[in-house]
Amino acid sequence: MDKLLAMKMFAATVDAQGFSAAARKLGVATSSVTRLVDALEAELGATLLNRSTRQVSLTEAGARYYARARGIFEALDEADASVADRGEEPVGVLRLCLPVEFGRRVIAPHLGPFLAKHPALELDIDLSDRLDDLLDGRYDLSIRLGDPAPNDELVCRPLGRFERWLVASPGYLAGRAALEHPQQLLEHACLRFRYGQKARPWCMTRGQEVLELDVSGPLRSANADLLRETALAGSGIALLADWLVREDVADGTLQRVFGDWQVSPGTANDRINALYLPNHRGSRRVNAFITFCEGLLAH
Repeated sequence: MDKLLAMKMFAATVDAQGFSAAARKLGVATSSVTRLVDALEAELGATLLNRSTRQVSLTEAGARYYARARGIFEALDEADASVADRGEEPVGVLRLCLPVEFGRRVIAPHLGPFLAKHPALELDIDLSDRLDDLLDGRYDLSIRLGDPAPNDELVCRPLGRFERWLVASPGYLAGRAALEHPQQLLEHACLRFRYGQKARPWCMTRGQEVLELDVSGPLRSANADLLRETALAGSGIALLADWLVREDVADGTLQRVFGDWQVSPGTANDRINALYLPNHRGSRRVNAFITFCEGLLAH
């Protein structure tokens, strides 16, 4: 018995939820699939599939074996891609983690031309504002805004910069005293991004003046667009990235306040960083996406 082939037949049967469907997908006879799966079970001394006239389902042992088998196949695919990925063109799957709104608004609208340019490349993208750890191998590349690499083992490559703006709706500002100094923010409803469990003050700088304000307000969220929508509704003052609110400011639905000050949450900087493991330095897949981002952000 070809063990690897039998494992592939077993996995295909699970994915297709039946021997016949798996056979059609693989382009082989149904008897070939059943024979190899039967032989695999006989060698293991365990029943992997519950069989009925209508469908098959995994046994407890089968579920464990299927999970391990999928891991083996993914590792084989990655091994193949790691060799092909050093060629002239990017090949294989590139697993990315992007900040939610940055991914949706800045990156996603331009992915079509990128994929057309690299037809042998497949993107697998997660959107998350959490600082996911690349060390577990889930991602090849992560883009993070404003924070340095969380681990010295990661390569941190700057892609560009952005600004953070303090914004509020005209309706919110109209019924209140004019904002003349940042200290007044302590008396306002401030809509804050949530960075883990620890709150970050708003740090404001203008020339030699430096302020650190422990603002408060009715809302914290790990989603920037939720803060934007709440600011548009007139519920307070939000600290948001320029790329997220530039159009709102341009059309007057939001107004900048203290535009002559630089503002950041805590010690966060204004960089857009690409993070990846050192073993991806020569990866055509990673470098292709970094080049794409650099060109995009340059505009």
